[in-house]
Amino acid sequence: MFRSPSSLPLRLLRNARSIPKPSTVRSNFYSSSSSSTSASSSPSLRSYGTTILISSTTAVVLTQLWNYRNNMVQCDDGAQTIHTASDREQAYVTPDDSKSIIPSSKDPKYATKEVVEKVVGLLKGKFNDDQVTTNPDELLSHGVSANTYHAAAIPNVVVYAESTEDVSKVMKLANEYRVPVTPFSGGTSLEGHITCPYGGICVDLSRMNNIVELHEEDADAVVQAGCQWEAINEELKERGLNMFFPLDPGPSACIGGMMATGCSGTNAVRYGTAKGEWFLNATVVLPNGEIIKTRQRSRKSSAGYDLTKLFIGAEGTLGIVTEATIRLAPVLPTRVAVCGFPGVEEAVQAVGEVINRGVPMQCVELCDTLMMEAIGKFGNVSMPLPSLDTIFFKFQGSNAESIESNIKIVSEISQKYGGQDLVFAKNDKESDELWQARKSAHWSAMALVEGSTCYSTDVCVPVSNLPKLVKQTKQDLKENGIVGPLLGHVGDGNFHCALIFKADVPGEFEKVDAAAHRMVKRAIELQGTCTGEHGVGIGKREYLPLELGEGTLGVMKQLKDTLDPKGIMNPGKLYPDW
Repeated sequence: MFRSPSSLPLRLLRNARSIPKPSTVRSNFYSSSSSSTSASSSPSLRSYGTTILISSTTAVVLTQLWNYRNNMVQCDDGAQTIHTASDREQAYVTPDDSKSIIPSSKDPKYATKEVVEKVVGLLKGKFNDDQVTTNPDELLSHGVSANTYHAAAIPNVVVYAESTEDVSKVMKLANEYRVPVTPFSGGTSLEGHITCPYGGICVDLSRMNNIVELHEEDADAVVQAGCQWEAINEELKERGLNMFFPLDPGPSACIGGMMATGCSGTNAVRYGTAKGEWFLNATVVLPNGEIIKTRQRSRKSSAGYDLTKLFIGAEGTLGIVTEATIRLAPVLPTRVAVCGFPGVEEAVQAVGEVINRGVPMQCVELCDTLMMEAIGKFGNVSMPLPSLDTIFFKFQGSNAESIESNIKIVSEISQKYGGQDLVFAKNDKESDELWQARKSAHWSAMALVEGSTCYSTDVCVPVSNLPKLVKQTKQDLKENGIVGPLLGHVGDGNFHCALIFKADVPGEFEKVDAAAHRMVKRAIELQGTCTGEHGVGIGKREYLPLELGEGTLGVMKQLKDTLDPKGIMNPGKLYPDW
């Protein structure tokens, strides 16, 4: 029914945004002294690059048909939704009658098709030719993500903003004419944040990738929303600065999206999440085009509401973050080790005791036996790995002596729960290999089943409840015949399941989707959350009443209605259907 990935148009391959790679977009602030790093230069990426490309591209082509059939998302009937491979192929070959694939909203609260077309013309008059596009390829790449299984819909127009003022111009027009606006930076989100169910304007901030100011003495930096966190840390390293930005979500994630989703990553057990103090302030363009700065650059402030945090986790529904001041942390000595356990429960219990003993760990990551099998086969790790449910430890300390003391404590606790001796990386090369393998475990998991793809979801519970949730989830997957390697940031109770399925087998998607929803419900019952770090987007809106309650949602609605009375900011995301 569908074409093989190898026969897809080259433009589709070029737009596959989910392939992890070292950042090739460097901060213009340092461009004169820095060189780009290509994906091909990384040995850890080469061996599974083909698998990633084929799997993710196949997922992009197939997933919209499943979601359309199952009515996972009811898009506005005026927005162009890609239902089949044929729809997508027509979009990519740029048909003569391109208007047939350009969406328009028929929701009465938004602009009509004719008004939207007028706004597109006005935008073209306000910006350079290369900043405004209605090219079908560009529209498609901004409304469809290989990282998600939620129905996709494309915008009417994409505007590449190059400054905060550019974003303000767009918002003033959108507000005047009631045109929906969807922010876009890295396009890596997993819960349908970038799809445009009401058409409208997509504001792409990827060109805003400058480090505007760097304050070494204060350990902070002012950065634009399109900066990738990897690029920031690479720049700091190349300048010989012993500091880094510790939030580390998926590869290629940008500051704007990281704030929008309230991200975290493997370092969260030590450094916390985006909702901590890592963003000191933000420059935000409000729905009416007004530009505000949430606070000054000082580390502390008791002056009024914490508006910075209001926009962290708001998923672009209250305004568009264009700049932020980020805190930097000192780079401390680390050692990396792995330890196998007789089961996931024992591994999680050991981690809980390690955390409660106050051992300063930078990362504590779990990969179950099946995930370790995938990493062993496809992770490009030269050191021997346990073939058991395994914890990846990254020890951190001010010096070698403090690290050795912590290692002793963790070894004793691990043995108490049946853990094997810690296996340490012998050098920086092995450490980098090991952590790259963990960060890329999602892609290794897909290679377990030939021709498969992966449905990824996350939940988070109090650490003491994690063993119960893990046990119930693994039993559920076993009973339903689902291949579901488990990995997670177990030091803070956050874990992910990589639900593997074959796209061409009827009923497979429905099966893994149902399992993901059951996992979410179990997490909420255990006093947890439907999402620890991926965000709500389209995929988890239905769980907010269950998790937060109607009173809390009522306050959220009042905030939304006050800041965005016309409802133009990223509509269809985060909030339940009110």
